[in-house]
Amino acid sequence: MENSGITEIEILGDNRFETFTKARAGSRAVIIRDGMILLSHETVSGWWLIPGGGLEDGETPEECCVRETEEETGLIVRPVRQFLTMHEYYEEYRYISHYFACEAAGEGQMRLTGAEQRRGLEPRWIPLTEAIDIFSRHQSYAATSEEKRGAYLREYTALTEYMKTADPAIRHGGESK
Repeated sequence: MENSGITEIEILGDNRFETFTKARAGSRAVIIRDGMILLSHETVSGWWLIPGGGLEDGETPEECCVRETEEETGLIVRPVRQFLTMHEYYEEYRYISHYFACEAAGEGQMRLTGAEQRRGLEPRWIPLTEAIDIFSRHQSYAATSEEKRGAYLREYTALTEYMKTADPAIRHGGESK
Protein backbone atom coordinates (compact mmCIF):
# COMPACT_ATOMS: atom_id res chain seq x y z
CA MET A 1 0.00 0.00 0.00
CA GLU A 2 1.20 3.50 -0.82
CA ASN A 3 1.67 5.91 2.09
CA SER A 4 3.27 8.89 0.39
CA GLY A 5 1.25 12.01 -0.24
CA ILE A 6 -1.17 11.78 2.70
CA THR A 7 -2.96 15.11 3.12
CA GLU A 8 -3.78 16.26 6.67
CA ILE A 9 -6.84 18.45 7.19
CA GLU A 10 -8.32 19.98 10.34
CA ILE A 11 -12.02 20.84 10.74
CA LEU A 12 -13.19 22.93 13.68
CA GLY A 13 -16.88 22.44 14.47
CA ASP A 14 -18.98 25.41 15.52
CA ASN A 15 -19.90 23.56 18.73
CA ARG A 16 -16.33 22.60 19.72
CA PHE A 17 -15.18 23.14 23.28
CA GLU A 18 -12.04 25.13 24.08
CA THR A 19 -10.15 21.88 24.69
CA PHE A 20 -10.98 18.29 23.83
CA THR A 21 -11.10 15.62 26.53
CA LYS A 22 -12.05 12.61 24.40
CA ALA A 23 -10.59 11.22 21.18
CA ARG A 24 -11.83 8.67 18.69
CA ALA A 25 -9.92 7.34 15.68
CA GLY A 26 -11.35 5.49 12.71
CA SER A 27 -10.91 4.59 9.07
CA ARG A 28 -13.04 4.91 5.95
CA ALA A 29 -12.90 3.22 2.54
CA VAL A 30 -13.42 5.01 -0.77
CA ILE A 31 -14.36 2.27 -3.25
CA ILE A 32 -15.12 3.32 -6.82
CA ARG A 33 -16.10 1.04 -9.69
CA ASP A 34 -17.38 2.12 -13.12
CA GLY A 35 -18.04 5.67 -11.96
CA MET A 36 -20.00 4.44 -8.92
CA ILE A 37 -19.02 4.75 -5.25
CA LEU A 38 -20.06 2.36 -2.50
CA LEU A 39 -21.71 4.20 0.39
CA SER A 40 -23.49 3.17 3.58
CA HIS A 41 -27.08 4.44 3.47
CA GLU A 42 -29.14 4.77 6.64
CA THR A 43 -32.64 4.16 5.31
CA VAL A 44 -34.41 5.36 8.47
CA SER A 45 -32.75 8.81 8.57
CA GLY A 46 -31.75 9.06 4.90
CA TRP A 47 -28.11 9.71 5.82
CA TRP A 48 -25.28 8.66 3.50
CA LEU A 49 -21.73 7.94 4.70
CA ILE A 50 -18.51 6.52 3.33
CA PRO A 51 -18.15 3.01 4.86
CA GLY A 52 -15.98 2.88 7.94
CA GLY A 53 -15.84 3.16 11.69
CA GLY A 54 -13.75 3.19 14.83
CA LEU A 55 -10.39 1.56 15.46
CA GLU A 56 -10.37 -1.29 17.95
CA ASP A 57 -7.54 -1.85 20.45
CA GLY A 58 -4.38 -3.07 18.74
CA GLU A 59 -5.77 -2.52 15.25
CA THR A 60 -3.98 -0.54 12.53
CA PRO A 61 -5.93 2.01 10.46
CA GLU A 62 -5.64 -0.34 7.43
CA GLU A 63 -7.03 -3.31 9.40
CA CYS A 64 -9.88 -1.12 10.69
CA CYS A 65 -10.70 -0.04 7.12
CA VAL A 66 -10.93 -3.66 5.93
CA ARG A 67 -12.93 -4.87 8.97
CA GLU A 68 -15.41 -1.98 9.06
CA THR A 69 -16.04 -2.10 5.31
CA GLU A 70 -16.81 -5.81 5.43
CA GLU A 71 -19.06 -5.40 8.48
CA GLU A 72 -21.07 -2.57 6.89
CA THR A 73 -21.15 -3.68 3.24
CA GLY A 74 -20.18 -7.35 3.01
CA LEU A 75 -17.35 -6.38 0.64
CA ILE A 76 -13.77 -7.34 1.39
CA VAL A 77 -11.43 -4.54 0.30
CA ARG A 78 -7.73 -4.04 -0.18
CA PRO A 79 -6.47 -0.59 0.81
CA VAL A 80 -4.39 0.69 -2.12
CA ARG A 81 -3.30 4.03 -0.66
CA GLN A 82 -4.08 6.26 2.24
CA PHE A 83 -4.76 9.72 0.87
CA LEU A 84 -6.11 11.66 3.84
CA THR A 85 -6.02 11.98 7.61
CA MET A 86 -8.65 14.34 8.97
CA HIS A 87 -8.77 15.83 12.47
CA GLU A 88 -12.21 17.10 13.49
CA TYR A 89 -13.18 18.88 16.69
CA TYR A 90 -16.78 18.80 17.94
CA GLU A 91 -17.87 19.45 21.52
CA GLU A 92 -15.32 17.68 23.77
CA TYR A 93 -14.19 15.26 21.01
CA ARG A 94 -11.26 15.09 18.65
CA TYR A 95 -12.05 12.67 15.80
CA ILE A 96 -9.25 11.31 13.64
CA SER A 97 -10.34 9.74 10.34
CA HIS A 98 -7.98 7.86 8.04
CA TYR A 99 -9.25 7.65 4.46
CA PHE A 100 -8.10 4.92 2.08
CA ALA A 101 -8.62 4.41 -1.63
CA CYS A 102 -9.58 0.74 -1.82
CA GLU A 103 -10.30 -1.92 -4.37
CA ALA A 104 -12.70 -4.82 -4.02
CA ALA A 105 -10.92 -8.06 -3.14
CA GLY A 106 -13.88 -10.38 -2.57
CA GLU A 107 -17.22 -10.96 -0.92
CA GLY A 108 -17.47 -11.32 2.84
CA GLN A 109 -20.21 -11.19 5.44
CA MET A 110 -22.09 -8.12 6.68
CA ARG A 111 -22.18 -7.93 10.48
CA LEU A 112 -24.24 -4.90 11.50
CA THR A 113 -24.41 -3.71 15.08
CA GLY A 114 -27.83 -3.35 16.72
CA ALA A 115 -27.63 0.42 16.25
CA GLU A 116 -26.80 0.02 12.55
CA GLN A 117 -29.73 -2.39 12.13
CA ARG A 118 -32.10 0.11 13.80
CA ARG A 119 -30.85 2.83 11.43
CA GLY A 120 -31.53 0.55 8.44
CA LEU A 121 -27.92 0.58 7.24
CA GLU A 122 -27.58 -0.74 3.68
CA PRO A 123 -24.69 -0.67 1.22
CA ARG A 124 -25.54 1.20 -1.98
CA TRP A 125 -23.62 1.92 -5.16
CA ILE A 126 -24.45 5.41 -6.45
CA PRO A 127 -22.81 7.60 -9.10
CA LEU A 128 -19.72 9.33 -7.70
CA THR A 129 -20.99 12.68 -8.97
CA GLU A 130 -24.26 12.15 -7.07
CA ALA A 131 -22.36 11.35 -3.85
CA ILE A 132 -20.27 14.50 -4.18
CA ASP A 133 -23.48 16.50 -4.76
CA ILE A 134 -25.18 14.98 -1.68
CA PHE A 135 -22.23 15.77 0.58
CA SER A 136 -21.72 19.23 -0.95
CA ARG A 137 -24.99 20.34 0.72
CA HIS A 138 -23.44 20.02 4.20
CA GLN A 139 -24.04 23.66 5.13
CA SER A 140 -27.80 23.29 4.58
CA TYR A 141 -27.93 21.21 7.81
CA ALA A 142 -26.22 23.86 9.97
CA ALA A 143 -29.45 25.10 11.56
CA THR A 144 -30.91 21.65 12.24
CA SER A 145 -28.07 19.19 12.92
CA GLU A 146 -24.42 20.00 13.60
CA GLU A 147 -23.78 16.24 13.58
CA LYS A 148 -25.11 15.80 10.03
CA ARG A 149 -23.51 19.03 8.83
CA GLY A 150 -20.17 17.87 10.20
CA ALA A 151 -20.47 14.33 8.84
CA TYR A 152 -21.38 15.57 5.35
CA LEU A 153 -18.61 18.21 5.46
CA ARG A 154 -16.15 15.42 6.40
CA GLU A 155 -17.28 13.18 3.53
CA TYR A 156 -17.36 16.06 1.03
CA THR A 157 -13.86 17.12 2.06
CA ALA A 158 -12.61 13.55 1.74
CA LEU A 159 -14.09 13.05 -1.74
CA THR A 160 -12.75 16.43 -2.86
CA GLU A 161 -9.26 15.37 -1.69
CA TYR A 162 -9.67 11.96 -3.31
CA MET A 163 -10.56 13.53 -6.67
CA LYS A 164 -7.40 15.68 -6.60
CA THR A 165 -5.22 12.57 -6.73
CA ALA A 166 -7.50 10.03 -8.44
CA ASP A 167 -6.65 8.43 -11.75
CA PRO A 168 -7.91 10.73 -14.55
CA ALA A 169 -10.26 7.97 -15.79
CA ILE A 170 -12.04 8.02 -12.40
CA ARG A 171 -12.30 11.81 -12.41
CA HIS A 172 -14.09 11.56 -15.76
CA GLY A 173 -16.55 8.85 -14.77
CA GLY A 174 -14.62 5.74 -15.78
CA GLU A 175 -12.62 3.18 -13.89
CA SER A 176 -8.87 2.96 -13.55
CA LYS A 177 -7.34 0.04 -15.44
